[in-house]
Amino acid sequence: MNYIIDQNRLQQFGSLDFLAKHVVEGFITGLHKSPFHGFSVEFAEHRLYNAGESIKHIDWKLYGRTEKLFVKRYEEETNLRCQIIIDNSSSMYFPIKENINIDNPNKIHFAVYASAAIIYLLKKQRDAVGLSIFSDKIETHTRAKSTTVHQKYLFTELEKLLQPLSKGEKKTTAATDALHEIAERIHKRSLVIVFSDMLENNRSADELFSAMQHLRHNKHEVVLFHITDKQKEEDFDFDNRPHKFIDMENGDELKINPFDVKQNYIESFSKFKQELKLRCGQYRIDFIEADINKGFEQILLPYLLKREKLY
Repeated sequence: MNYIIDQNRLQQFGSLDFLAKHVVEGFITGLHKSPFHGFSVEFAEHRLYNAGESIKHIDWKLYGRTEKLFVKRYEEETNLRCQIIIDNSSSMYFPIKENINIDNPNKIHFAVYASAAIIYLLKKQRDAVGLSIFSDKIETHTRAKSTTVHQKYLFTELEKLLQPLSKGEKKTTAATDALHEIAERIHKRSLVIVFSDMLENNRSADELFSAMQHLRHNKHEVVLFHITDKQKEEDFDFDNRPHKFIDMENGDELKINPFDVKQNYIESFSKFKQELKLRCGQYRIDFIEADINKGFEQILLPYLLKREKLY
């Protein structure tokens, strides 16, 4: 069977494009009901009025809604280049679920929907976006463009990631090599957004962190969304009975009672995550925890705030 993104919702709404718009509009509506009242995607096309400037570019309609003075930005002030990077290794297909959809995603589905929503925002803001997808090799890499045709192409590539892996298919992670290569391919200063669980078995942590640092090459601004299923992967919340754990990248099996190893596992995972946070801080990379069970606000709000700081 050829699975595609959330069959029921596709029949109701039509496409990933529509779902991305649905996510974004719901998010913006939520912002207007939150402490961020008045902050929305439209502000990406404005900046605060500075005393002494000509008043001819003030957006009076926006003033009527916000009681703040904003002026329209010129097009060269608003354009941004963004490169979205998605880890498509087998570990990103955790957890295995019978009914995966936008409301009940695994890690790769969450990354795809979040990426689609950001692409929708980028297009709305007339920004250019490129897409890089990697597992044990770079599977897709496009240059950043702002055309509607390019956006549709990116959505087509994203939808491919929503098909389950074939039975027995294993896709190992080569994040270190892939991130180094992608860093070399992004020539113009960009906002680089990475969606990954940052799990790599075959290389040292120092090598992986070095690859992350390389993304700062050419003065790129980098945001890492660390994708996890917090309940299972961080809290190790399993029933107190024997379980069979299967490595999704090499197929190794281990039969244990989770309670026997829970404390050591949590300490080990916490140590790795703290080291990752520390290195990101040293390299001036924004580290954002992204629990797949907590919705898309944790993705979209940091993105908008980052964009506001840059432009």
